[in-house]
Amino acid sequence: MTTPLLDPDRLLPIAEPARGLARDLYARVRDLPLVCPHGHTDPAWFATNEAFQDASELLLWPDHYLVRMLQSRGVPYEALGIAPRRDRGIPVASPREGWRTFASHYDLFRGTPSRLWLDHALHEVLGLEKRLSNETADWAYDAINERLSDDAFRPRALYERFGIEVLATTDAATDTLDHHRAVRDSGWGGRVIPTFRPDAVTDPEHEAFQASMAELRRLTGADVSRWGDYLEALRQRRAVFADLGATATDHGPPSAMTADLDEETCQKLLAGALAGALTPEDSALFRAQMLTEMAGMSAQDGLVMQIHAGSWRNHAGAIFEAFGRDRGFDVPLKVDWTGGLHALLARHGFAERLRIILFTLDETTLTREIAPLAGAYPSLLIGPAWWFFDAPEGMRRHRRLVTETAGFANHAGFNDDTRALLSLPARHDMSRRIECGLLAEMVCEGVLHRDEAEPLAEEMTVGLARRAYNLQAVSIN
Repeated sequence: MTTPLLDPDRLLPIAEPARGLARDLYARVRDLPLVCPHGHTDPAWFATNEAFQDASELLLWPDHYLVRMLQSRGVPYEALGIAPRRDRGIPVASPREGWRTFASHYDLFRGTPSRLWLDHALHEVLGLEKRLSNETADWAYDAINERLSDDAFRPRALYERFGIEVLATTDAATDTLDHHRAVRDSGWGGRVIPTFRPDAVTDPEHEAFQASMAELRRLTGADVSRWGDYLEALRQRRAVFADLGATATDHGPPSAMTADLDEETCQKLLAGALAGALTPEDSALFRAQMLTEMAGMSAQDGLVMQIHAGSWRNHAGAIFEAFGRDRGFDVPLKVDWTGGLHALLARHGFAERLRIILFTLDETTLTREIAPLAGAYPSLLIGPAWWFFDAPEGMRRHRRLVTETAGFANHAGFNDDTRALLSLPARHDMSRRIECGLLAEMVCEGVLHRDEAEPLAEEMTVGLARRAYNLQAVSIN
C-alpha cells in the first residue's frame, strides 16, 4: 500500500482515547469557513484576478520563513532569484534556478511548520503526487507553473475553493486603497477588507516616516505639523478604511510602552520627529504616546486595535540595506506588557467600544502578564500564537499557558498572518488539528465534558475570530 504524502492523523494526539475523540472533533470543524481577520496577502491579486506566473515568485520569494532558513545555511538570496536593491557582486539566479536551489535544500525544513504548510500547498492545493527534492525540482516547477495557468488557480477561484469567509489585508495608513475599491466595485462576492497599519506615520524611526507624513498631508489636506491636525488626519484615514470594510487596525512597535503626555509635550515631540531631530528615547516616547492615541480613536470608531510588539525588525542592517524589509532578519525581544500598557489602560482600559488584541513574541509573558491582563480588563483579548510560535508546539504551549488564567472567551481565536496565499488552508488546518487535539486531551483529563468540547471546537475555529474582530457576533457556550 502506498504511504499517503500527508498523514491524515498528523498533529493529532498519539494515544487513544484522545486520538479518536480528536478525530471526531476535527471532523466537525475541518470544512468550516476560513475566517482570516489578519494577514498580508496582496489586495491587487483579487482586484485584477490575474493568473500567478511562477512557482518561485508565488511560493518562495515572499516567504521569510523559507528564505531565512536557507540564509542560515549559507544560501544567498541571489541564489534563490531574489535581486538586491544594489549589486552585491553575486549573480542573480533565474526563477527556475532559484527553485532548484530551494528544492535541493528542502531537507532543511524537516520538523518545521514551513514543511507542513508547503507540503499541504504542494499536495493538497496544487495536487502534486511526488515529494519535493533535488530530483523532482524541475518536474515540480513545471507542474506548478502549468497549474497556475489554469483559471481554477486564479486568486478569486482559490479564495472560493478555500472557503474563505473574509480576508483582511494589511495596508499603510497612506495607501490609496484603490485595489480594495476595485474589489468592492467588481461585483465579485468575495469579502476582502483592509486593515489600518499606521507605523510609517507614528514611528519617527521608520525609514518611510518623512515621505509618509508628506503623503498624509496630501491625502487629507491637514497641517500634520500641528498635533491636533495630525491626529485629525489619522482619524480621517481611519474613516476611509472603515468605509471600505475595515474592522481593525494593526501596530508593530518594538515594545508595548505607552504614555499619556500633555499636548505641549506632544507638539514638541512631533516637531522633533518632522525635523528628524529626536533621540532614540524621544522616538520611543512618541511611539508610546501614539499607541495611547490610537486606543482612544478605537474607543471612538470601534476599530479593533491589534498590537504586535516585541520584534527587533531588520536585525541585519546589511540585509535591510540590500533587500529591504521582511527578509527573515526579525528577532524576538523581551516585552513588558504590565508596565508598558499601564498608561493606555489607565486612560482607556474600560472604554465600552475599545478592544485590543495582544500578540507577543515573548512567551514568558503569556502566563505572567498577558493572560492576567486579559483576564481582568474588558478591553483586552489574547491574540493567537504568533510568528515564530505559529507552530504545533508553540500553539500547544500558548493554549495551555493562557487558558487556565483567562479562559477561552478572552482569546481572539486563530488568524493566519501570512503573505502566502496557498498556505492559507494549511495554516487553518494546522490550528484546527492542534486545538481539537488539546480539547480531546482536556476531555480525557476530566477538565472538560464531551458536550462542551464540541461547541468549543467550533468557537476556536471560527467563532472567536468573528467576535473578536467584529465580523459576526458569536456567543461562547
